[in-house]
Amino acid sequence: RKAAPARRVFILTRSGYAGQQRYGAASWSGAITSSWSAMKKQIIAGTDYSISGMPYWTMDSGGFSVPAKWSARNPKAEDVAEWRELNARWFEFAAFVPLLRVHGESPFREMWQFGGEDSEAYKAMLKADKLRYRMLPYIYSLAGDVTQKEGTFMRPLVMDFAGDARARTLTDEYMFGPAFLVTPVTQYKAREWEAYLPETKGGWYDFWSGKAEAGGATARAAARLDQMPLYVRAGSIVPLGPDQQYVGEKPADPLTVFVYAGADGDFSLYEDDGLTYGYEHGASSRIGLHWDEGRRVLTMGKRAGAFDGMLKQRTVNVVLVDPGKAAGYSADVKPDKTLTYRGESVDVKF
Repeated sequence: RKAAPARRVFILTRSGYAGQQRYGAASWSGAITSSWSAMKKQIIAGTDYSISGMPYWTMDSGGFSVPAKWSARNPKAEDVAEWRELNARWFEFAAFVPLLRVHGESPFREMWQFGGEDSEAYKAMLKADKLRYRMLPYIYSLAGDVTQKEGTFMRPLVMDFAGDARARTLTDEYMFGPAFLVTPVTQYKAREWEAYLPETKGGWYDFWSGKAEAGGATARAAARLDQMPLYVRAGSIVPLGPDQQYVGEKPADPLTVFVYAGADGDFSLYEDDGLTYGYEHGASSRIGLHWDEGRRVLTMGKRAGAFDGMLKQRTVNVVLVDPGKAAGYSADVKPDKTLTYRGESVDVKF
């Protein structure tokens, strides 16, 4: 900070200690093996790290140390197919951790190295990557909560469902922020996957199809290679930005807000300049969003705060998902309502 006081510090470290979370440092899980078993172990590694009070955790997506069958000069065709699927599944999982990063020994890890642009593995990675970038308003708001509200990104189920005896014991699924239940696929050739949906008011929704699912039950989900099973809790409000190639390429305009009916819900949309320490001195904004289940009204509240470069006006597309209207996620989903937001409170009635 002394060397570049106007630029945020970011340190990626393999070492960590209690209290490190108050610095600009994130830890990763080291030179893990490229294997299905190692991938599965990363789920509990990340959630245990997070619940200990260390919210910024990441991993080498795809694993670092590559077994001989995949690093051979002329690998067998069946081994190549498994290598591609392992990396695609791991990338889908990595899109739902605090920092998405790919790293490892040879073979090369750029997504186009997994069979080219026509391969199923490439298409699966690209789909997850595009979703990650569209989720930046949601993810950056979680980051704001980490700094300002003692929040965390990855949440073992015991944090949100302590009263659900089965949820307390599960180590292969987790919450990503308040909305998403993430269930990584950690077996080769699996095209169906069981996901336990904890008890919660209003139940759950399949993110991809919008289908309503009951809580306190196990769902048998489709698990296409390009579609990791993913659920959203009723009462969730999920803001998504436009398609983009890199952070800062374009402002979050239009903003697409998915509202998952079935329970009252809140979300605080946090924004700042993304580069400086101005937020430490109040240069940031929050916009509270509230879904009133009884009145069927989404309120986008009055903006609190301001910062240089802030969008003073934006288009907001609202998509309502409820048991009678299964609106699944797609990049070109048709909104139910569209409004222009100028910083004052607005009610959207359904």
